Amino acid sequence: MQVSRSVFDDVMVPNYAPSKIIPVKGEGSRVWDQNGTEFIDFAGGIAVNCLGHCHPALVTALKEQADKLWHLSNVMTNEPALLLAKALVDATFAEKVYFANSGAEANEAALKLARRFAKDKYGEQKNQIIAFKQGFHGRTFFTVTVGGQPAYSDGFGPKPEAIVHGEFNNLDSVKALINANTCAVMVEPVQGEGGVMPATAEFIKGLRELCDLHNALLIFDEVQTGVGRTGELYAYMGYGVTPDILTTAKALGGGFPIGAMLTTTDIAKHLVVGTHGSTYGGNPLACAVALAAVNTVNTPAVLSGVNAKAKLFKDGLNKINEKYHVFSEVRGAGLLIGAVLNSDYAGKARDVMLAAADQGLMALVAGTSVVRFAPSLVIPDADIIEGLARFERAVAQIVQA
Repeated sequence: MQVSRSVFDDVMVPNYAPSKIIPVKGEGSRVWDQNGTEFIDFAGGIAVNCLGHCHPALVTALKEQADKLWHLSNVMTNEPALLLAKALVDATFAEKVYFANSGAEANEAALKLARRFAKDKYGEQKNQIIAFKQGFHGRTFFTVTVGGQPAYSDGFGPKPEAIVHGEFNNLDSVKALINANTCAVMVEPVQGEGGVMPATAEFIKGLRELCDLHNALLIFDEVQTGVGRTGELYAYMGYGVTPDILTTAKALGGGFPIGAMLTTTDIAKHLVVGTHGSTYGGNPLACAVALAAVNTVNTPAVLSGVNAKAKLFKDGLNKINEKYHVFSEVRGAGLLIGAVLNSDYAGKARDVMLAAADQGLMALVAGTSVVRFAPSLVIPDADIIEGLARFERAVAQIVQA
C-alpha cells in the first residue's frame, strides 16, 4: 500500500490536523521524511524525545527486553518495573511509585489519590481541587476539566465538580479560593500548553505554605518539565519546594509510552488493592526503556549541558529578534523555551511553525502566539546553530509576507 497524507483523511478520526510531512527515519536531532528531506528537530515529539531519535542506550534496552518479556499485567510484577521504581525513589523525594501509560493517566491517578486521601483522613466534604487558568493536565474528562482551558473541556456534557481555577503566578487568587474543603492544589512548574510560562519561586513557595495551612496536598504536574527538561531531573528540585505528589511521563520513556505518579508512603497507602489500576502500567518493555532514559539523563554531564544549550538557544533567538522584531520576550526553563510573538504578529504562531517546516525545521506552538521549542537534551550545539539559521529564514518569510 502506498502511504500518503491523504490516507490519514481516509482512515483516521479527524481530531488531529497533522502536517503534510510523514517522517520515516530519525537519528539524534535529525529526521527524514518519505522524500528524503531532512529536518532538524526542535520539537522533540512535544518534549518526549529527551535523547533525540534512536539513542543507542534506548535502542539497546528495547531490543534486549524484547527478547525476554513483553507483558504480564499487574497480576504479577516484573523486574524492569521494580528497577525503574527503585531508580525514581532513589533520585527523588518519593517513596512509592505507580506506573501508567501517559501523562493524562498519571494525573488521573494523582487526582484520584488526592481525593481518596482527603476522604479517608478528613471526610467526604474535603474534595475541592484548585488548578490554574491556562493549565493543561491531559485529555481524560477529569484531567481536562482540571486543566484551565475550557476550549478543551466544553462540549462533552456535565463536568466533574468541585474544581476551581486560580490565576497562575497570582498567589492572592489562590488565597481567595482555598479553604478547609480543599483537598489538593495541582500546578505545572512551567505551563507548557499555556504558553511556556514558568512559575515564580515565590508562587511555588506560597502554594506549599497554603497547602500546609489548609491540610491540602500539593501536586506537581511534571509531565512536560520532568526528566531533565529544566536542567534538574525534576523541576521541583530547582525551586527547593517538595510536592506531595508528582506526575511524570513524556520524556520518562524517551519516546516509548509510559507515565508515573510519585508520592510518599503515607499518602500512597490510601490507594489500597482494587482502588485504581492500569492494564499496561508497569509494562516490562516500557520500564526497561524508561530506566535507560532516566539513567542516561540523570548525570551531571547531561543536566549541566541542558542550561548551556538553553543559553545558546535563547541567545540565538534574541539575535533573530534584534534583526526582525517579532518577539515580545523569550522565556522558559532549560530546554523548554517559548518565543512570544509581539502584538504585530499575534496569532501567527502556527504560521511561523509551518514556515519553519518549509525551511527544514520542526518546531511547536503553545497557543496562538507562542512558538515553542523542546528539543533533545543532548542536541549537538552544531544542530542548534543550524536549526536557528533555518528558523531565522522562516521568520524572514513571515516578516516579508
